[in-house]
Amino acid sequence: MLYVRTARGTIAWGLLPGRVPVLNTTETGRPDEHTTPMTFEEMMASAERVLGVPVPLGPPQGEGPHLLRRLVGGNTRLADRYRDGRVLLLGDAAHVHSAIGGPGLNLGLQDAVNLGWKLAATVRGWAPEGLLDTYDEERRPVAEHVVASTWSQSALMRPGPEVSALRTVFGDLLASPGGTERSAHLLAGTTEDFAPDLVVHTGAGTHRLADLTTTARPLLLDLWGDFAEAAKPWHDRVDVISGRAESASVTGLLLRPDSHIAWTGHEPTDVTGLRAALHQWFGTPLSGAREPEQVSG
Repeated sequence: MLYVRTARGTIAWGLLPGRVPVLNTTETGRPDEHTTPMTFEEMMASAERVLGVPVPLGPPQGEGPHLLRRLVGGNTRLADRYRDGRVLLLGDAAHVHSAIGGPGLNLGLQDAVNLGWKLAATVRGWAPEGLLDTYDEERRPVAEHVVASTWSQSALMRPGPEVSALRTVFGDLLASPGGTERSAHLLAGTTEDFAPDLVVHTGAGTHRLADLTTTARPLLLDLWGDFAEAAKPWHDRVDVISGRAESASVTGLLLRPDSHIAWTGHEPTDVTGLRAALHQWFGTPLSGAREPEQVSG
């Protein structure tokens, strides 16, 4: 898609392989005076107003489908809660907003992963009390920030010299390392406690941390401490990998199935904090489970 902002509005168009070309215009300050379906002539007139010159357009050819659509106003909505008893909302059922920047897909996927492991823990009977409530507590604030971001981006697309000045200031902020990182988190729909993709050296070889988290199970990464013994009571639901990680300044990491950090070890003997995090996120240990094999460094 190619996007152009002018003093009178915005226009975007795209030539998509194997599909009908897409053309979109946005204008502000024009009242809704239309009660009939949109026409191609109306589309041409809008493009001319935005660009300031006539646009040589022709109606789409071929079988289609061909769509002409006129939208007035925005469509941004956020559920006031994500859980009501046994009813849980995620994705577009929980939040609808502008597609600018494409954050909706990432946001919905993160909702699903966050809720999925907590539902599984509840069904299997080892979820600690209140675990399902953390889904709303964690995901709705992220959606609030994403909604604010899409509203802000929509405002930055409006015509006018005052908006142009704001775009310049915003661009300078975005160019800073902190601004870029914050915007990336918004687009990803994640929080800042998401695990970094470390390179981990174990007795079985060298792996990216992302490749070690594909089982959708909690993972204890024992880097410089002796944490495997403390985690044994949870061996039926928590995997343990011992090794060394490049550029890691911590002694251990406990990851939830959604790859968010549940605990960070700073001392080789910090087992008290580890056990507290295991209880908080993965419940009371169950007896009688078969011990898994442990990968050692």
